[in-house]
Amino acid sequence: MDYNLNGQGVTFGSLWMHRQLIRMMRYVPVEVFYYFAAIFVIPVCLIVNPAQRIIYRYFRDCHHASPVRAAVMTYRNFYLFAQVVIDRFAMYGGRRFDVDVEGYDNFQQLAEQKEGFLQLSAHVGNYEIAGYTLISDKKRLNALVFDKEKATVMENRGRLFSVTNIRMIAVKQDMSHLFTINEALADGETVSMPADRMLGSTKGVTLNFMGKEAVFPLGPFTVATMRGLNVLAVNVMKTGTKRYKIYVTPLRYDKGKPRAEQTTQLARAYADELERMLRLYPEQWYNYFSFWK
Repeated sequence: MDYNLNGQGVTFGSLWMHRQLIRMMRYVPVEVFYYFAAIFVIPVCLIVNPAQRIIYRYFRDCHHASPVRAAVMTYRNFYLFAQVVIDRFAMYGGRRFDVDVEGYDNFQQLAEQKEGFLQLSAHVGNYEIAGYTLISDKKRLNALVFDKEKATVMENRGRLFSVTNIRMIAVKQDMSHLFTINEALADGETVSMPADRMLGSTKGVTLNFMGKEAVFPLGPFTVATMRGLNVLAVNVMKTGTKRYKIYVTPLRYDKGKPRAEQTTQLARAYADELERMLRLYPEQWYNYFSFWK
């Protein structure tokens, strides 16, 4: 997941700022940073950042909130997103969070099998925590990441992922990352990719989502159906100051159907699970662009 509020996938701030923040996280409680963001950062973002209009419409149109309630929920959305960013830097500084997992057996069963499988994520909650929790010493996890992310973030991800059997695959404009994905799946490994945002390819599938038409990227579902892979939806939602809950849900599709129909079924199953998450945690939707048609 990217850290900014404009959909460009690059964490705000210089390398020096990031390093200083990580050092501070080793000694200063995360609550201090939460309070600072709530009082000083978020009000400014709500004024100057165009993303607030997009999220406000999301609450009005998809959750049918009143104007006042939608405004309050927009503030909470920005505030929760700030907490997610702070939590990540806190992890880089050595902090850990309490994590509950619902459906861990779904992950463990596939991790024990010889065949590779797919994990689909979304720009909700804090998916990166899954990389430190859903761990298998038998299968390497290959995680797609934005290739222009700041060096500090990539360095710290690499440092933490190195002890959890995870390899990062940078998404390239020349689509060369697809070869790495195919090799990983052929070797019986796990591949994790976001399925709610276009990465490289512009091909999409239109689905009814949260009561309105939205375009989902076709790529992740095509990768799965081409190989007849098992697929898990993994969403990591913030449930408290220092707590998260991971939802691991199998996505079913009929592998005996024509492949085009399989792809549509899988996309529909993913959209349904993502909608379930947003009904449970409406304020943790962090797609800051016009997602719906």
